[in-house]
Amino acid sequence: MVLSDVVIILCRASEPGNVGAVCRVMKNMGISQLRMVAPAPLDEATLLTRVVHAEDVWRTARFFDTLADAAADCSLVVGTTRRRGKRRKGVTLEPRALMSWLAPRLEKCAAAPLAFVFGNERTGLTDDELNFCNIASHIPVSEAFPSLNLSHAVQIYAYELFLAFGGVEENPVKGEWVPLERQAVDTLTADITGTLAELGFYRHPGREEQTRFLRDLICRAGLTEREGRYLRNIFAKAAKLGSRQDN
Repeated sequence: MVLSDVVIILCRASEPGNVGAVCRVMKNMGISQLRMVAPAPLDEATLLTRVVHAEDVWRTARFFDTLADAAADCSLVVGTTRRRGKRRKGVTLEPRALMSWLAPRLEKCAAAPLAFVFGNERTGLTDDELNFCNIASHIPVSEAFPSLNLSHAVQIYAYELFLAFGGVEENPVKGEWVPLERQAVDTLTADITGTLAELGFYRHPGREEQTRFLRDLICRAGLTEREGRYLRNIFAKAAKLGSRQDN
């Protein structure tokens, strides 16, 4: 299964701006299948102002009368909700825990789409809609204001799906912070103390203690490869300047 097999289903959506924003966040995270269940009449001009560069997601959206029709071909259907109740599902998973549970099962779901279902902006999923789903999931929020905007909720699940499908590894961000590995830290520390030794810094015992100090300091600082190279060059340049002064 890949991200293109993931389906976002919106039940009874009523705000065109929200639907447009959902299309945008879907495309941000590499998800392209949108299915609409009995939406209210949506002003397309308003919707398209929020779509930005994801108009193709909206143009290829499919429309259905019921959730059962929209999810008929799906292997697993996740219903999103914040409400509990006697007639609603008794257990629910927050997004990251849900993805951890899904991860080893993704290959088994490869024959059919995986659906995430979101309810109406004001009322959420009905009892029947949620009970139709195989799994319930919720986003932990402050009780002071527990209602999330529809597109924001979709963004959170889409992002977690992107991570679960290895999106970070497939699309590295230029300049992303990746701390030096331990072996690289040891090499950098040895280079620095070696340069200091050439300058006559260790005429008395203390290099071993300073090596430990620099190694632990560099590890805690979490230097990147570029930063480590920069630090090494500073000491090398200092050594050259010191040798010129001696001459």
